[in-house]
Amino acid sequence: MPVEIVDNTEQSRFEILMDGKVAGFADYRLLPTKIVFTHTEVLPELEGQGLAGKLVGHALDASRDTGLRVVPLCPYVGKYIERHPQYKDLVDASAAE
Repeated sequence: MPVEIVDNTEQSRFEILMDGKVAGFADYRLLPTKIVFTHTEVLPELEGQGLAGKLVGHALDASRDTGLRVVPLCPYVGKYIERHPQYKDLVDASAAE
C-alpha cells in the first residue's frame, strides 16, 4: 500500500496517508522558533506496522529542515528521540511558551 506523509498546516498536524486516507497523525503547536509535538496516534487496526515511527521521523526531519527546535510533549515523540539520538540536538530544553 502506498504511504505518504504530509504536513496538514490547517489542522496543525503531520499526517500519514495510506491509499490517500489518514492512517495516523502527529499533532503540533507551531511557535516562532519551536514546534511542540503534543500527540501522536495511528488507527488501532494499523498499529504495529511502523507507521508512527515513519511519521515522527519525517516530522523531525521537516523540523530540522525548517530550523525549528522541538519540544516533545508527546510521550511517543520523546521516546522516539531517545531511541534515535540523531534527533537529540533538535530538542529545546526550555519549556514551551
